[in-house]
Amino acid sequence: MNRRLLTTVIAAATLLLAGCAGGDDDGGATGPAPSASAAYPVTVGSLTLDKRPERIISLTPTATEMLFAIGAGPQVTAVDDQSNYPADAPRTDLSGFKPNAEAIAAKNPDLVVLSDDLNKIVDQLTKLKIPTFQTPSAKSLDETYSEIGQLGTLTGHQDEATALTGRMKADIDKIVAGVPKRDKALSYYYELDPTLFTVTSKTFIGSVFGKFGLVNVADPADADGSKNGYPQLSQEALVKANPDMIFLADSKCCAQSAATVKARTGWSQITAVRTGQVIALDDDIASRWGPRVVDLVQAVADAVAKVPA
Repeated sequence: MNRRLLTTVIAAATLLLAGCAGGDDDGGATGPAPSASAAYPVTVGSLTLDKRPERIISLTPTATEMLFAIGAGPQVTAVDDQSNYPADAPRTDLSGFKPNAEAIAAKNPDLVVLSDDLNKIVDQLTKLKIPTFQTPSAKSLDETYSEIGQLGTLTGHQDEATALTGRMKADIDKIVAGVPKRDKALSYYYELDPTLFTVTSKTFIGSVFGKFGLVNVADPADADGSKNGYPQLSQEALVKANPDMIFLADSKCCAQSAATVKARTGWSQITAVRTGQVIALDDDIASRWGPRVVDLVQAVADAVAKVPA
């Protein structure tokens, strides 16, 4: 997770506590035919679309991945500056962190997908009569599957969305089942950035790791939920917790590695460091709750399987 994303996550938590071608102006279809079951108008939540959107703007990397995975990529005409996957996504200078209604409207979208309602962008786009749909950060795999299904319904790819979530569930179940059970649960620390912000078991990441019976050493730091699942640990607390495994979700953004972790004061005595169980994850995959969560599950499974029983 990069620093900008981490900052947004923490800020959001605080607030909670208090194919590149598009259709023409007539909305002519340019991508794959809609699902056999697709029929308009469709309603998801409070949003109703009278026809299939052909000029979609995605302002969240996760939604971008979801849209392309269900076959709606050809309907996506622009994505934000953080949407770097898939490679052929029509990346622009639009920002999901500082969304600008005028810049968005200039691209003439018939659907905007975003994660957070920053700068009250939803109200601004609504006033401009631009349909907007939110896909907030999922807290569980079920919420991920739900968002994929909702995007499938809105874009005319419901059958493809159903097939995708079915494959994801089957793949994840197979991966988890393939990891031998242990008599004693392993403990872990999941690092968001070098300042020791982390996640608890009550977050999306926590739910993924929970499938393997892993114990999160950060849970006591947010026992009352006041940090909304994203506490910051101290060096002393982390060393004392002595996790069996350390997962780094800041290997790309912040150049963290097993070597940099070992060089931290007092960390060489932590079990995970002594036994070589410091795992560098792909920041992007680790910070998104879309289709590539299967890859994250596989990475965790591979790491757990390597720990001696």
